Amino acid sequence: MKVLIAGGGTAGHINPGISIAKHIKNKSPDAKIVFAGTKRGLETSLVPREGFELRLITVRGFKRKLSADTFIAVKELFQGIIEARGIIKELKPDVVIGTGGYVCGPVLFIASRMKIPTLIHEQNAFPGVTNRILSRFVNAVAISFKESRGYFKSAKELCFTGNPVRQEMALASRTEARKNLGLPLEQRIVVVMGGSRGAEKINDTVADMVLKNLKRSDLRLIFATGEGQFERINDRLKDADPQYVQVLPYIYDTANVMASADIVICRAGAITTSELTVMGVPSILIPSPYVTANHQEYNARALEKNGAAVVILEKDLSCDILYNQMTELLKDREQLCKMSRNAKKMGISNACEKIYEIITQIIGPRGVK
Repeated sequence: MKVLIAGGGTAGHINPGISIAKHIKNKSPDAKIVFAGTKRGLETSLVPREGFELRLITVRGFKRKLSADTFIAVKELFQGIIEARGIIKELKPDVVIGTGGYVCGPVLFIASRMKIPTLIHEQNAFPGVTNRILSRFVNAVAISFKESRGYFKSAKELCFTGNPVRQEMALASRTEARKNLGLPLEQRIVVVMGGSRGAEKINDTVADMVLKNLKRSDLRLIFATGEGQFERINDRLKDADPQYVQVLPYIYDTANVMASADIVICRAGAITTSELTVMGVPSILIPSPYVTANHQEYNARALEKNGAAVVILEKDLSCDILYNQMTELLKDREQLCKMSRNAKKMGISNACEKIYEIITQIIGPRGVK
């Protein structure tokens, strides 16, 4: 089986593609898998690191207002279409999969016009424009939130699969995670993650909260600031007791750290919210207001509607509001247990297998080898 996966820009688009690729390799060890991306995205580092070949095409997003950049974007789109056609003709894939980003547009469109089986996977509750357009041309659309069904009314086949989540996240447990990290079972643990680059408003609010309110010996705060903001925040909190406030630039062992938490305070990216639900971790979600079409708030509201999370918009965020919400949840063990159960109900741990089943259906038995 030969597979071309188009996905790029952010880790939220690339990591699902990598998870799908690894699952295909597990099921079909002889499968040849190639990724398509652009030189501007994180795929240039993430994809080769996982051992997959990456082909680059030229494409960029369109800005909403007409400007000189619009003409450049149109020119690059046509160039990207020509490049995508060349890659597809050379590779002759049995299936082409899109996991998001501007690169999906030309690759999936050309593949569908060439009658090659195509599938797009939408990670967010509010789909991007590219995937909504592509849904009219591809063979199947896989969605991660039931709330996005209404945006794909023109899809030939619509499948609810959930987001691909790493196996170690799905298997992690609170007891084992705390044992692995050397954390006491009885201590209340709150994990704060603003993303790999950090979220300035969240970081400053949490730092204010620590300095003003956090004097609880029964609480440990694991606070990941992002690499770029670590020195500044760590300097602000240099007098905080490291036994109760642990400031880190980045959390590498996310499976154990998230599983150990009573509450996670974080953004509402699609993969993060999927990991929270699979692991059954209650959360306070602060969706980023700086993303396209405000899709993180849609993700966050989906969890909130199902009783798995509390949402605080960044414009409403303050150290007092965050502290009061956090302490209100921590003192109500029954509510936390209920949120955990609700999150688990939403979680889908076998998304990759569901996506693989769709792949085998749309390419037929001769393509799966």
